[in-house]
Amino acid sequence: MDPGSGDVRLVADGFQGPNGLVFSPDERRLYVSDSLANHIRVFDVQDSTTLTGGDVFAECANGNFDNIRFDDQGRLWAAAMHGGVHCYDPDGTLIGRVLVPGTVANIRFGGARRNRMFIAADSKLHSLVMSVTGTSPLPLGR
Repeated sequence: MDPGSGDVRLVADGFQGPNGLVFSPDERRLYVSDSLANHIRVFDVQDSTTLTGGDVFAECANGNFDNIRFDDQGRLWAAAMHGGVHCYDPDGTLIGRVLVPGTVANIRFGGARRNRMFIAADSKLHSLVMSVTGTSPLPLGR
């Protein structure tokens, strides 16, 4: 799709409440958290206008997923509302949780080394130094 074309195209559907989305570090997969369905789906990126797949990557048994991010090891981190922050291996295995007081809605890696996770929960902002770094945001215009 030409960014200047003004075309809006449907590339995936069947969601109940799509919310967070993030590309894998290699940009070959797109992950979408569906807050109302309590899961994250993963799509293969075929070209700039085509996605395939859409299988469930992870399910949230104790809440809803919201914002999602990747670290430099290819692990997906998900704000899991009442369940804190979940961390998933690239194969979808839940490998850990960060328990946070309140309802977690948004997460972001930041700091000089991108190894600090900022966690928005209820009316508070938490910060945690991590042993991993978040992936770099892509430069604008790419």
